Amino acid sequence: MTDALPRPGTTLIVGPSNAGKTRRTAAALDAWLDREGPEGVVVFEFAPELERDGRILGGRLDRFTTVPGDVWHGVLDAHAPRATADADAEAVELAADNARRAASLFDAAPADPRAVFVNDATIPFQHADGDPNRLLDYCARAETAVLNALAGDALAGEDPVSRAERETLSTFRRRADRVVELGSEPSRR
Repeated sequence: MTDALPRPGTTLIVGPSNAGKTRRTAAALDAWLDREGPEGVVVFEFAPELERDGRILGGRLDRFTTVPGDVWHGVLDAHAPRATADADAEAVELAADNARRAASLFDAAPADPRAVFVNDATIPFQHADGDPNRLLDYCARAETAVLNALAGDALAGEDPVSRAERETLSTFRRRADRVVELGSEPSRR
């Protein structure tokens, strides 16, 4: 891997499904913990996990690392609106539920983070009820933040969830200090 993480400021890791975004975020978390310890570390876990055609879609950080008990770890049992809804209206409601429940995690997070790691960062913002600037402002208070997000063909639809997620990703790209683009080759396990 090039461009060792974590680095000061906010890093956004983007790519298609199974490109290694979660693995790279987990490696950055491990590197921080090895170097700095767990004090002030915040982990937001937004990735929904579901199996489709024998493949896991989405993936949590704990597939690649163990988040220590002394790290603040906010886990959203997230819906995957596009993958599970039968209609746009249902997908919008699932996205709204994600946004509402993620807001509770943001409220509960420690006020002064040193390092923030976010898996599947756009999930809480697939609906107008979620404001990506809330997360980005939180990350800006930390020495370092590493966020990952889906990018590519999966967001190409004109459904309301995909449109909101594209807008969120655009906001993340504008506000990040650096963007790491991962290719389409599946990561090895």
